[in-house]
Amino acid sequence: MIDVHTPAELDAMRQAGRLMADLLNACCDFIQPGVTTAEIDAYCRATLRTLGDGTAQSGSLGYMGYPASLCVSVNEEVIHGIPGDRILQRGDLVSLDVCGFYHGFVGDNTRTVVVGGPEHLDPDRRRLLRVTRRSLEEAVRAIRPGIHLGDVCHLIERIVTEGGCTVVREYTGHGVGRRLHEDPPVPNYGKPGRGPILHEGMTLAIEPMVNLGKSAIRVLPDGWTVVTRDGLPAAHFEYSVAVLSDRAEILTPWFERDPWSDDWMRE
Repeated sequence: MIDVHTPAELDAMRQAGRLMADLLNACCDFIQPGVTTAEIDAYCRATLRTLGDGTAQSGSLGYMGYPASLCVSVNEEVIHGIPGDRILQRGDLVSLDVCGFYHGFVGDNTRTVVVGGPEHLDPDRRRLLRVTRRSLEEAVRAIRPGIHLGDVCHLIERIVTEGGCTVVREYTGHGVGRRLHEDPPVPNYGKPGRGPILHEGMTLAIEPMVNLGKSAIRVLPDGWTVVTRDGLPAAHFEYSVAVLSDRAEILTPWFERDPWSDDWMRE
C-alpha cells in the first residue's frame, strides 16, 4: 500500500527533509584530503545533535545492524559503505547517504562530491557525475499526478544510458514517510505506462545509482558495502520528494548549498 500524506504530514516531512539536507551538506563540507571515513561518521553524529530541537535521530545507525550514522561510499563503492580507517585522497569520489527521523518523519538524501573539488576530475568521472545528477533532476521535473511511476524510472534509465553509463538494477529508490523504506520501490529502470499511478500526497526517494562501467556489482564480506565488479567508479544522488497538485517538491533541498551544481549540469 502506498501512503498518501495530508498537508500537515507534508509540512512535518518538509521539516525532516530540511534538517537532513542541512546535515548532508555539513558532512560534505567537512570532507577534505586526509580525513578518514570514520571521522566523517563522528562529525555526522555530533552535528546531528545540534540541529533542530535536538531530537533528530539517525535512520542508518542500527538499521538492520548497520553500525554507523551515515553511509560513506568511495570511488568503486556504490552504496552502503561503512565508515572506517580509509583516508580520503584528492580526487576521490565520495557518496554520502544521510537519512534520519525528525518529529516522526523521515528525510533521506545523498550527494556525491569530489575530494578537493571538481578541478580534480578526469573527463570520464565528470561525465559520470553529470549524467547521474541530470537523471535525478530530470526525473523530479517529470513527476506530477496522473503519470505512471514507470515513466519516471524509464526516464532515469534513458538519460543514464544515453550518457554512456549504466544503472544499478539490484537496488532501488523507495517510498518514504514514517518509515525509512516504504512502498513503492522506485527502480532506476522501467517501462513507460507501467507501475502505480502517482497521486498528490505521495512521497518518494528518487536515487539514481550509476556506474561508469558495467552495471554488475557485488557485496563485500562486511555484508553491506556494494562495489562495482569492474572496479570503476560509481555515483549516487538522491532527493526525497513530494507529489503536489502539478509537480514534485524536493523535501531535502541540499542543492541550495551545492557549489558545484552548475558544473554538474553544464554540457
